[in-house]
Amino acid sequence: MSHDAPLILLIEDEPVMAEITGFRLDLLGFEVETVASAEETFQAVQHRLPEVIILNLGSPDMDGLALTERLSNDPRTSQIPILAISDNADLDEVERSYVAGAKDYLVIPYDLTVLQDKLGKLLHPVGVA
Repeated sequence: MSHDAPLILLIEDEPVMAEITGFRLDLLGFEVETVASAEETFQAVQHRLPEVIILNLGSPDMDGLALTERLSNDPRTSQIPILAISDNADLDEVERSYVAGAKDYLVIPYDLTVLQDKLGKLLHPVGVA
């Protein structure tokens, strides 16, 4: 994939889910970098800033909400939209993700067209030239 394609940083520690999501993003024409921990996340953004971060809140090895908040408050990454994904559809969880700094939320399992639509809105917000 060329550097012309938008880079998505996928933070997913479950290998099967990372492979499936990465494959779907590749089909949509994105360049994908997958990491499995908070430490790998910060190494990745030091190397190259992505256009969007997709972060699985349900990762057992890290606190997804704390990582979302840290990325949102870091001057280097605060302008990168975060799409939180989770198998938890509870409205309190959704609200906590927005408060932590996520720009959108997607419940797993998800439809590929819904993922595509959400990424399109994050990459090209309405009212922004």
